[in-house]
Amino acid sequence: MTFDALFLAKPLLKALEEEGYTTPTPIQQQAIPPILDGRDLLGCAQTGTGKTAAFALPILQRLDEAYRNGLSRGLRCLILTPTRELALQIGESFQAYGRHMRIRSTVIFGGVGQTPQVDAIKRGVDILIATPGRLLDLIGQGYIKLDALKVFVLDEADRMLDMGFIHDIRKVIRLLPEQRQSLFFSATMPADILELSRDILNNPAEVTVTPVSSTAEIIDQYVYLVDKANKPKLLIHILENNNAPGVLVFTRTKYGADKLAKVLNKHGIKADAIHGDKAQNARQRALSQFKNGQIRVLVATDIASRGIDIDSLGFVINYEIPNIPETYVHRIGRTGRAGSEGTAISFCDHEEAPFLYDIEKLIGKFISVMQNHPYPMEAEMPPRKHPQAAKVAPKPSAPLGHRRPRHQAARHSKPVARQK
Repeated sequence: MTFDALFLAKPLLKALEEEGYTTPTPIQQQAIPPILDGRDLLGCAQTGTGKTAAFALPILQRLDEAYRNGLSRGLRCLILTPTRELALQIGESFQAYGRHMRIRSTVIFGGVGQTPQVDAIKRGVDILIATPGRLLDLIGQGYIKLDALKVFVLDEADRMLDMGFIHDIRKVIRLLPEQRQSLFFSATMPADILELSRDILNNPAEVTVTPVSSTAEIIDQYVYLVDKANKPKLLIHILENNNAPGVLVFTRTKYGADKLAKVLNKHGIKADAIHGDKAQNARQRALSQFKNGQIRVLVATDIASRGIDIDSLGFVINYEIPNIPETYVHRIGRTGRAGSEGTAISFCDHEEAPFLYDIEKLIGKFISVMQNHPYPMEAEMPPRKHPQAAKVAPKPSAPLGHRRPRHQAARHSKPVARQK
């Protein structure tokens, strides 16, 4: 299939050609037609599947058609997303795909001064990409009104809930007009996400491009059993014995990210940390240096990692195993993108064993244990039971803004860390 087969407008097809896109991804093939038809949509897709284009392209087309048919200009689309990095990434996508259309978009987020963002809103905007805190702040100050909104997108819904944004989301929903199109995207679909989707969506089309909470088969996954005190040494050993140009390392805390980056730099490995306490310009600088190869290792917390979009990223390392198994899926989804191969490594100490077992249960398979490394765990791990995949599935359109009635097995390969 080509993008022509999705009945996209010529300006969009021209922009896609200029971006080098020829074949739509599965999420794009399945999501674009119902969105163009005006239907609400519930989308479950892993990161790196082309999700942004799946909603950006039809939104741009429908807005362009509505304006040419007499709809007055104004704020017609709101995209709510959890982090500054992801908001900027989505904003760049709308600018790229809509370069041949007269549709204005802007991005707002906290952590920076509001004056440039307010000035952009005053000049007029059709599409607003926002993080919850800054959005509600500017609404409270009277700079933003949502009463004429036609399309609402909630992106990365599971991450929104992880970050404690549920109350802010509900505040925003109460301000939206009843007649609207709503699009709801999440990488995983646990019960609380499904409950929230039912409050937002009306008779949605459902799109699931991979099994819920699955990990991409193209990603090689390994776990190193190591005592907590030896994790820094093991990480340095792996980095020194492999020539991967860019490695994304996850920690649980902001303090841990800063501390680990300092340790790596002390040992001659160029690294920087990215997390929510960093100023926006510092976060963007670190991400830019990571992308262009000025630093080899980016140490990130989960919240800051959304929006890191690097097709060629080959390695992700879980320096600390997440205590929420779905987070593991998010983390390793940073690699193995756009058809590229990827490797995900996890360090597991004795206290993290239950987290490892929960992850294996969720993804339905064992993660290969690397036996030969210089810092093996001294204590024995409890025996692992054969994992069973979690069976959670999402619950199961028109002019712009039309709203339909509501209806109630491990793989064996050579170790990643080679001995000198």
